Amino acid sequence: MKEEFELVAKTFHGLEEVLAKELTELGASNIEIGNRMVAFTGDKALMYKANFCLRTAIRILKPIKHFQAKTADEVYDNVKAIAWENYLDNTKSFAIDAVVFSNEFRHSKFVAYKVKDAIVDYFRDTTGERPSVRINNPDVLLNIHIAEDRCTLSLDSSGESLHRRGYRQEAVEAPLNEVLAAGMILMTGWKGECDLIDPMCGSGTIPIEAALIARNIAPGVFRKEFAFEKWVDFDQDLFDSIYNDDSGEREFNHKIYGYDNNPKANEIATHNVKAAGLSKEIVLKLQPFQQFEQPKEKSIIVTNPPYGERISTNDLLGLYAMIGERLKHAFAGNDAWILSYRDECFDQIGLKPSDKIELYNGALECQFRKYQLFDGKYKAFRQENEGKEFKPRRDDFRPRRNADKPSANRGRFEGERKFGDRRFNGKKEEGDRRERTFEGKRFEGKREERRFENKKDFKGPRKFDKKQ
Repeated sequence: MKEEFELVAKTFHGLEEVLAKELTELGASNIEIGNRMVAFTGDKALMYKANFCLRTAIRILKPIKHFQAKTADEVYDNVKAIAWENYLDNTKSFAIDAVVFSNEFRHSKFVAYKVKDAIVDYFRDTTGERPSVRINNPDVLLNIHIAEDRCTLSLDSSGESLHRRGYRQEAVEAPLNEVLAAGMILMTGWKGECDLIDPMCGSGTIPIEAALIARNIAPGVFRKEFAFEKWVDFDQDLFDSIYNDDSGEREFNHKIYGYDNNPKANEIATHNVKAAGLSKEIVLKLQPFQQFEQPKEKSIIVTNPPYGERISTNDLLGLYAMIGERLKHAFAGNDAWILSYRDECFDQIGLKPSDKIELYNGALECQFRKYQLFDGKYKAFRQENEGKEFKPRRDDFRPRRNADKPSANRGRFEGERKFGDRRFNGKKEEGDRRERTFEGKRFEGKREERRFENKKDFKGPRKFDKKQ
């Protein structure tokens, strides 16, 4: 029987239920929703799959010890008591990420130093030597979370944040986070049943994430590596089988359209779409929203217009008034979902939303609103659809919350720490997907055999062409 253990998936506020549904579909058990996190249990294969497949997770943590501590010395003693040879040796480097919400511990760096000292002293006492500390690209990344006196020490199985998919070549100013974009799309219930349109697509994040969802392509396929690949118990064969399994991928018989009025943004989006190998699924066009016309096919709009916070615009309210006008006159019979920040902006749209969902875009408390654009008069629309429920299919992704342990869940694993982008040290060639490497060598096994006919000569990106 495979060993199962506790795991924690971190996410953004508002995406917890979507993440829990993803975990349910992945086969996780004992799912408990907390604040910006979802706890669950699974084996090593599920931990690998969680990193590779989840669209709304920021990172996957594997707790190795829970304890209480009111002083730095108690933290030190509890950490030093761990059998660290199970996770590290003298040849490996490590780093500590500390997240602290406590009146007893005021400085996260101080906590990180105490954990570091405990690990170093453990190896000095047991072996006479010590592992090295490396801030950038360590072999083992540890996370300590303290909520008042409750401490959880975890292995970080992801490394850099999972929102860094690997397909983004460039970005416009204030790009939408990939995890947030995927969560927004999943909240609509859309999985490729019709066309999807982003009339203000910027660098193309929403169209790309939508195409990955429609094709059911795992977002981790673009990543160069995950932190668990450096662990002492890493199972290469197991991960290769997960990486090479494309049995869940599917055909997409519609189109995704991305428009923007900025030539530079259109150029960047084109590069990103090519890097993701999704040019057949996504149509990009340089076009302002003012010229938006009624789609010929049933469609859904998912978009993130400027808020006036990080991106300035001469007439912000006028922009939203124009959005409302275009929706009313050129999108009848379809649904539109808009993420924005200011109430006065939403007011300018001039439409009554059928749903409002609180989401955070960075530090900004935003709302994700759904607008149902009906043909004819509203009264006739209501009469025709009397008795029907017009809420989004959010019940589909509403797993149970743990009512017995609300304080524990809300106290643990708060906050998200960011790590520098270690992967992109140089500029990638257009359309070049980085090769996966294992111990410094290019992998020459089944991945190339399965995905490419000319496996020996292939040097370019993975292309997600439709199956014959």
